[in-house]
Amino acid sequence: DRRQRQMCIRDRCIGTITPPVGTTLFVGVKVGGTTIEKVIKPLLWYFAAIFAVLMLVTYVPQISLWLPSVMGYIK
Repeated sequence: DRRQRQMCIRDRCIGTITPPVGTTLFVGVKVGGTTIEKVIKPLLWYFAAIFAVLMLVTYVPQISLWLPSVMGYIK
């Protein structure tokens, strides 16, 4: 339940910064006065890291449930 909500939020965040939808990416490019080609190459490592974290949280549930259990939300 909680894990599914966390994954959904992470998925949506990734969707807003990656093409083809990438609304945040496209707005940032427009505001910055640059091109997508100049921005995408430096961000590839960032996208890879985000994807790796998403896979870890998806397949190792203890990672995403650790903090709520420490704070007493999950018993």
